Amino acid sequence: MKTEALDASGLDWLGGLTRALLAVAALLGGVWLYARIKSPFAYFGTTYDSRPLAAGFSATDQSGQPFEFASTRGEVVALFFGFTRCPDICPLTLNYLRKAKEQLPADVQDDLRIVFVSLDPERDTVAQLQAYTNFFGGGLTGLRLPEPQLAAVAKSYGVGYAKAPIQPKGASASSGTGTSGNYAINHTTATYLIDREGKMRLVWDYTQLPQLDRVVRDLRQVLKE
Repeated sequence: MKTEALDASGLDWLGGLTRALLAVAALLGGVWLYARIKSPFAYFGTTYDSRPLAAGFSATDQSGQPFEFASTRGEVVALFFGFTRCPDICPLTLNYLRKAKEQLPADVQDDLRIVFVSLDPERDTVAQLQAYTNFFGGGLTGLRLPEPQLAAVAKSYGVGYAKAPIQPKGASASSGTGTSGNYAINHTTATYLIDREGKMRLVWDYTQLPQLDRVVRDLRQVLKE
């Protein structure tokens, strides 16, 4: 009888230990789950803490139709400012964005709009914008604004730009060629991501865009919200 009593006591002790371990495991599991839910998503791009509303504006699109930026509400927008005669950064940026869009799930690709705002209204006519956007296979909205509206819109997004005269070979700086037509545009090379509510969410620097997997990860997160 004494042996049986000890065996029962041992079983009670083991049972209590098992219950305690299960309780600890459940507690740790709950802490882990809570941390997973509460931890902020680690974006690749630089985020806006206050998520300000993106500035609205009116423009003309590549088809010559009036375009209100407010009409993009309900879509996620990747916004880039550049010019069609840009030899490198602009076409590369738009190509990276196009590739990132193609890597999204098919059912959300149409929810991402890529918008290109020209910083060169003098040369980027509607016809020029249409030819340029068509080069990227469609799915790109090209916009044109006249000055001084363009300057105001660019400033609202923190975009700087200025003409940079290109001197013909053999010409001197004092030859009087000026910026009559042979010039480039020095400009901010960032891409701005705006969510469905029209709020500024993050900025990608041009040097980040080649890391498509991380760009796509950011896009998927904002698109699912």
